[in-house]
Amino acid sequence: MWLALAFVSAFFLGCYDICKKKSVNENAVIPVLFLNTFFCTVLLSPLVLISSFSPDTLSGTIGYVPSVSLKTHGYIFIKSVIVLTSWIFGYFAIKHLPLTITGPINATRPVMTLAGALLIFGERLNLYQWVGVVITIISFFLLSLSGKKEGISFHKNKWIFFMILAAIAGAVSGLYDKFLMRQFSSTAVQFWFNLYQCLLMLAVMTILWYPKRETTTPFRWRWSIVLVSAFLSIADFVYFYALTDPDAMISIVSMVRRSSVLVSFAGGVIFFHEKNLKGKAIDLVLIIVAMFFLYLGTK
Repeated sequence: MWLALAFVSAFFLGCYDICKKKSVNENAVIPVLFLNTFFCTVLLSPLVLISSFSPDTLSGTIGYVPSVSLKTHGYIFIKSVIVLTSWIFGYFAIKHLPLTITGPINATRPVMTLAGALLIFGERLNLYQWVGVVITIISFFLLSLSGKKEGISFHKNKWIFFMILAAIAGAVSGLYDKFLMRQFSSTAVQFWFNLYQCLLMLAVMTILWYPKRETTTPFRWRWSIVLVSAFLSIADFVYFYALTDPDAMISIVSMVRRSSVLVSFAGGVIFFHEKNLKGKAIDLVLIIVAMFFLYLGTK
């Protein structure tokens, strides 16, 4: 069941990537990110209100949001900072790079998650996993060659660096999720970390963006901003629920979620008419093969 939920989450995550690209393209990134965190919080608020004023209605279901201790809030706040760091770097990178470049870079997160499991949890890679890691590294190198054809240097382009930092922070978040879901309600974690992100982004927007808004890229309202929040909320809701299963493996769940690159890659072709698809498609196939070996290695 948890593996099927991971695939469902991957599909909505791909839809989220497409809408995110549409939202930040030639648009101010910081207010878009603030609105995304705001709408994510609003979408989950009814569950919190029902759980607070009519607990019997949702009691015993995944939609029930229990109260959490001050210590738990601290853990969730750390989660908010990690995710927001990934989002800020990722949103700026997606604004300036093709989806057919950012999608495959994001797909390297499972390798980072495995590396984290190796160092933090004392896990050991078997032969299949090492094959997956090596193939992913090769695909990343080939992707850099594809990027050069569009004038994108992986060594000199700061947006590539931003995307890599976003992927690293995302991998850290995935490892931290494994810790959180073992102890706390998945729905409570999702609501509170969205609320904390919204408050943090409000501060960032007020201090950094608003005073300089006249000299930077102007903000334009787009309905895709709402879709970003909707798709992300569904993807995260299913993802967190999958991790509550005692048998769920974060390495496999993280790997499957990165298959969202198939959806975002298709979106880059259909909606944004991105170029050099032949070379990037080969890179994408290699990443899929790498994921398959990672899957074999964790069976």
